[in-house]
Parts: sequence; C-alpha cells; structure tokens
Amino acid sequence: MLPPVLPMLAKAVSGVPDPAKYDAQGLSFEPKWDGFRCIVFRDGDEVELASRNTKPLTRYFPELVAAMRAELPERCVLDGEIFVAQAGADGKGRLQFEVLQERIHPAASRINLLAEQTPADFVAFDLLALGDESYVDRPFAERRAALEEALGHLGAATGGRCHLTRTSTDPAVAEEWFHQFEGAGLDGVVAKPLSAPYAPNARTMLKIKHERTADVVLAGFREHKTSTPENPLIGSLLLGLYDGGELQHIGVSASFTAQRRAELWHELQSLVVPIEEHPWGRWQEFLVANPGRQPGTQSRWSQGKDLSFTPLRPDRVIEVKYDAMEGRRFRHTAHFKRWRDDRDPESCGYDQLEQPVRYDLADVLGG
Repeated sequence: MLPPVLPMLAKAVSGVPDPAKYDAQGLSFEPKWDGFRCIVFRDGDEVELASRNTKPLTRYFPELVAAMRAELPERCVLDGEIFVAQAGADGKGRLQFEVLQERIHPAASRINLLAEQTPADFVAFDLLALGDESYVDRPFAERRAALEEALGHLGAATGGRCHLTRTSTDPAVAEEWFHQFEGAGLDGVVAKPLSAPYAPNARTMLKIKHERTADVVLAGFREHKTSTPENPLIGSLLLGLYDGGELQHIGVSASFTAQRRAELWHELQSLVVPIEEHPWGRWQEFLVANPGRQPGTQSRWSQGKDLSFTPLRPDRVIEVKYDAMEGRRFRHTAHFKRWRDDRDPESCGYDQLEQPVRYDLADVLGG
C-alpha cells in the first residue's frame, strides 16, 4: 500500500448512538482527537506522513519521523492523528491546536526549532496494512485486534511519541468520555461499526461533537469571493464578545445559501460605519497579527490575502451554535441560528460560555 490514500471519514450524529441501530456486531467508541489527521506509511527507515487531503506532512515533524522509526512496526500503514499537548498552570496536559498549526512553517530552521520547543505526538486509531498484509477489507474488530497486538507496547513506552488510542464498546463509557475528555482538549467521541471494512473517503464512521450556543455581537462582515458590484454577497459575519468594556473578536459565522448571502448584504447596509468609528479601528495600522487576532491584520499564515472587512455598528446580537473554544475564540466556524434583538450587545460577554472541567491528557492516553 502506497500513498496517496484518502482516510475514512465520519458523519455527525446527535448524542452517543445505540450500537444496535448501526451494526449487528455493535460499535467501537474512541476519543475524537483534535489535531491533524495523518496516514503514516513506514517501510524500514522510510517514513511518510500524509494529511487528510493527501498533502505531505513529513518535513514538518522530524521528531515524529524519528519516533516512528523507533516505536512502530517495521512495515505498516496506520491511520491516526498528530497533536501537540502542553501542560497548563494546573499542571494538566491539554491539546493545543493553535500551537500545532504553528508547526507548518516553510523554513527548515524554524521547523527544527519548533520540533524541540513544541514536539508533536501521534496517536494511532486504525490499521490499514501490517507487513505484507492489507487490512483495508477486514472488519474493524479484526483491524483493532491486530492494531493492539502490534502497538500494545506503546502505552508503557517511556517518553515515546507514538500512542494507541483507547476504545470501548460500552455506550455508557463513551458518554463519560464525551464529557470528561473535553477538559483535555479533545473534540468529542467517534463510533466505528465493528463489522465495517476501512472505506477511504467514505463517511462510514459516526462522530459525536460538543454543541453549544452563545449570544454574540455582530461586528462586521467580509464579502464572498464571488461577490460583484452587481450582485454583492456576504461571505462571513465577524463576531465579538465584550470583555472589560472592550469588544473582542471571537470568530466568524458562515455557510449561508446564495440567496441568504444577498439578503444579508442588503439587510446590513444600514449598520455600516467608517473604520475610525468602529471598536476595532485601532488595529487598522497593524501589518502583522496582534494578540487578539483582530480582523484585517496580517500574519504569515494569511500570505497576503485580502483580510479587509466591512465594519458594522455593533448594535445587533446573534445567537450562534459552536462546538468548542480555542483560547478566547471559537475553535471552528460558528453557525448562525437566529437574531436576538431582545439582547443588549453590551450584555454579551465571555461569562456566558460553558467551561469544560479540566482533565489531564495523560489520563486519556494512560488507558
């Protein structure tokens, strides 16, 4: 088996599912890791890391390549996740996706420095090939058993960078993991039918992710890439929350139909204000990213993209659906639910956001 190989995907479901409804043999539950999906190809000293969209990741993680040569079977193809974990002030380890993103850098010197300062780990959760045998067509129950036999030593490896994810066939355990492991930065729970083969690029797995709502202030918008003067369209809405009297950028909301994009553009024109009159106007002079990652500022990740936005008078409140926080921002794009014209914008602060119970990543890996 050689790259490229597209990974098996998951479709979202609401709540931990009843195994009997999806597979006669049941479901295998496991934590949903929040990192870079990665297919690992190892053949002796030759190691290749491929992303979800088959792009190469190998050069960015030299410490992982070395670890895989030392810790993984001589010849194997594994599906898993690359992550970076760091201890917080409480001493508990937690996944740090923003730190992981910084590992993708064009300069070799920077890559080598970050490999020492913020080393990554790899957690395996599926087996595609081992030695001369392909496991793609085998049911997950067989793939998992072979994976445990091949990687079962990793849990006891002192200082190792490769791990084997824990699993359970008990929905009650999955429910506990869903609530507990978020405190370590994990993204939810994944369920795999025990009788299903590995299906590249097919949504045969199930994912259960955290879902919450928040009332946020509408602070601006960016136009859609297909927007024209004759047919102006909204691309995304810029959202904020108040903290200490200042409006902080918390994320964006997008994913509208073409008709709704046009309606929103016309609906919001009465709120447009000059940037000098906007709470984020002071950031317009910056050419690099600022600590609050305010809209319109550049970073090495933006690569010269047009990050300008249309500022809006922060008079309106939106209820959005989001899954998790990354620092002081939404981890992913939030989903628009409804207008909240009954809410005062200044009353929309960070105190409304649910904070997960802290949980140590070492306890997740320790199982």
